[in-house]
Amino acid sequence: MPKFIEMQARQKFRIISICLLFVIQALFLVAIFVENTHSYIVLAFIGLLSLLILYSYLKSPIHHHRHEYESIKIAIWVPIGAIASYYFNQIFGLGPVLGAALTGTLASFIPNINKNSAYLPHLPAAIYCGAFVGMSNAQVAHGFSFILAASIFTAIFLIVSKSLLNGVGGKLGTLAFLGVSLTYLLLYIFK
Repeated sequence: MPKFIEMQARQKFRIISICLLFVIQALFLVAIFVENTHSYIVLAFIGLLSLLILYSYLKSPIHHHRHEYESIKIAIWVPIGAIASYYFNQIFGLGPVLGAALTGTLASFIPNINKNSAYLPHLPAAIYCGAFVGMSNAQVAHGFSFILAASIFTAIFLIVSKSLLNGVGGKLGTLAFLGVSLTYLLLYIFK
């Protein structure tokens, strides 16, 4: 009986995580619609795209059978990538794409420091996840403290999502989006 309960809990967790991800992405698409255009054709396209995304989430094997957690020693590099990317983006004026690209490129060389290390090959993904946080617009991210808070939330999301969304492109960017959105929401609520 406990194995049956565990399977039901995993299934519920899978459905809740898929629905949460879908709602967040659908809200993001609606926000794009509201900011940029008021065409009903674009709204219909966004609706169709949202339904296709939901269908693909429900039909794709995006979870493992066991839920695993990422190591904190790896996730701690998310804020480092975020600060570096934000620094390149805002302070050096490279822009969000070049700032994140430079951060990701530099991070890709980290495993070469010690090719026998089991730890170093995991760092580029965590740093690049942080680089997506550092891409935030200055109107949203009000300085390094915002980026640091958003990257900490993103690191937490990275820790709990190790076995979620595997094989789905955009996982790191989605986690960064969740971290930035949560930080912005909390600032909006408590200001």
